[in-house]
Amino acid sequence: MKRNLLLISNSTNPQEEYLGWCQDMIKDFCVRHKVKDVLFIPYAGVSMGYDAYEQRVKKVFKTMGLKIYSIHKEKDPIEAVKNAKCIAVGGGNTFHLAYELHKNKVMTEIAKKSKKGMPYMGWSAGSNIAGPTLKTTNDMPIIEPKSFKCMNLVPFQINPHYTDYFDPKHGGETRDDRLNEFIKIEPKVWVAGIREATALSLEKGNLKLIGRNNKMKVFRGNMQPKEYTLKSDINFLMQ
Repeated sequence: MKRNLLLISNSTNPQEEYLGWCQDMIKDFCVRHKVKDVLFIPYAGVSMGYDAYEQRVKKVFKTMGLKIYSIHKEKDPIEAVKNAKCIAVGGGNTFHLAYELHKNKVMTEIAKKSKKGMPYMGWSAGSNIAGPTLKTTNDMPIIEPKSFKCMNLVPFQINPHYTDYFDPKHGGETRDDRLNEFIKIEPKVWVAGIREATALSLEKGNLKLIGRNNKMKVFRGNMQPKEYTLKSDINFLMQ
């Protein structure tokens, strides 16, 4: 399968503009694939609403010479996906995103297009759904989607916003605790914990960690979790 993916951990860093840290990354991705028009999926944006979300992303993408149009304004979402030259899926609540994608019957359509090479980019929840399921999201299940199954654009699970910070005043589970629960249930599935200011790039069959942060953490079964850097070969995750 020919896939062109840009899977970003987060949209905003402290004291930076929205999508500020990754603007060059997005622009370069679109230039390489000769993209000008991008179909935006705002379904994860529960709090702000779809119209406001579209405008927020449109403002940023306009500075990069890119035109955004949102799926929630299209009469036929399935046809909109079929005709799209590039798709961007915004962050927010992954459960709500999956609920809307399944309800509108476009989860499978986006996957089909992306697996044939259509450029796909997502951040946060939009990256999470590129994996087989949403089971490694950080979000609260505010709504029950038809299925936890997602697009399987990559064969491993993604945990955006990954952090191994431990607050000594916090008595609950850490992120590692939660991901270790997952790999206890699914011991044969890789999980990539991508930190803030990083992204996963898949182009020409080559998976890379890119961005400002130098590391990501990978989990699987009974293996000791391991850190990988921007210079590491991480293509084993695609096997």
